[in-house]
Amino acid sequence: MIIAFYKPFGVLSQFTGDGSANVPLAEFGFPRNIYPVGRLDADSEGLLLLSDEASIVKYLLEPQYAHPREYWAQVEGIATPDALKRLEMGVRIQNYDTKPCVARILSEEDVQNLPERVPPIRVRKNIPTSWISLELTEGKNRQVRKMTASVGLPTLRLVRVRIGAYQMPLFVPGQWRELGTEERTRVMVNARDNESL
Repeated sequence: MIIAFYKPFGVLSQFTGDGSANVPLAEFGFPRNIYPVGRLDADSEGLLLLSDEASIVKYLLEPQYAHPREYWAQVEGIATPDALKRLEMGVRIQNYDTKPCVARILSEEDVQNLPERVPPIRVRKNIPTSWISLELTEGKNRQVRKMTASVGLPTLRLVRVRIGAYQMPLFVPGQWRELGTEERTRVMVNARDNESL
């Protein structure tokens, strides 16, 4: 079984609390013996997969299979072609060079179906924001946030929208459902298979 879950802001990617005000996964009524496949930080949101199949968990998390993951980041400032090119080539974050990735600017139309974040992001009247998409095949701790900050675009909101070739259709925070056969196949697409993405 693979479950797709729209993890809301302020929710942990674990079933037990951590002593903070963040909510654990145990609050969402998942079936027994299901575990998160990877993680999203409490202050990130979007697609989180859960499964009771150890082989799938291992396959999706193994770096050698290079599963693409797409993130939409609302950043402080206006994303420029130069900033995107730097992100695509890889940037240096804490003594680590990120792998090349795919970066693009998102339009207001692209993000119009995203739910409002609760609580809303902080807004500074004198500083505009913009949205970018980053497709990565690696997942270091808080990597997207560190990458955007390194090019002068601090992340204000971060939403994972795709894993493999499976695009998240769930735009209701806290909603989840079991994936069907075709959707499972799309989840398993790795970087060597994604010519059609």
